Amino acid sequence: MRPPLFPIVCLLGYLVAACSPTLDDTGPVLVAQTSDVTLVKISRDSVGGITADTRYGTKAIEAALPGFTAEGIQTAEENTTEWAIGAFNSDGFQVLQVFKGKDGKVRAVHGVTHHLQGPNGERIGMTFAQVGTSRSDCRVGKNLWRGMAICKAKGTPNVELVFAIPEYPGPFDRLAPQDELRNAGLQRILWFPPKS
Repeated sequence: MRPPLFPIVCLLGYLVAACSPTLDDTGPVLVAQTSDVTLVKISRDSVGGITADTRYGTKAIEAALPGFTAEGIQTAEENTTEWAIGAFNSDGFQVLQVFKGKDGKVRAVHGVTHHLQGPNGERIGMTFAQVGTSRSDCRVGKNLWRGMAICKAKGTPNVELVFAIPEYPGPFDRLAPQDELRNAGLQRILWFPPKS
């Protein structure tokens, strides 16, 4: 017996609508599809179990993130490429990059997968417009993050959001025009230990 066509047609219509732009008073906005699986939550005070008191080292990172493995990686920050610790889930998927501070503790954590959630529900892959970031809360990136928008997360001064526009042609000394910035994709969520 063949399944009825109506549910299949409805499903296809939903999928097409989910990938199409939506309209608001300032023009079309791409609606990114993101994961609903959350492996780690980022808040003002922590990234999963990583806090301002967490020592920098693979064993300390693994203890703070049960079920994760940690190993050395080389990665880019805005101004340099350096060694850090990558935190990988049980499937071997890199979720976080952890950077060393001068005091032997964690200096910063970068969330790099769509399977995590920022303090306001932000997810890697969401657009600037979906996140609802204000242009006035952003600055233009430089050096290795040239032309990217680096923005403060709402209500969380120690969390920043890094947005990129694929194949952005510049200029790189200022933020992209608003109509282009609206569709920039969230690439990283940066957490810094809160100041006491």
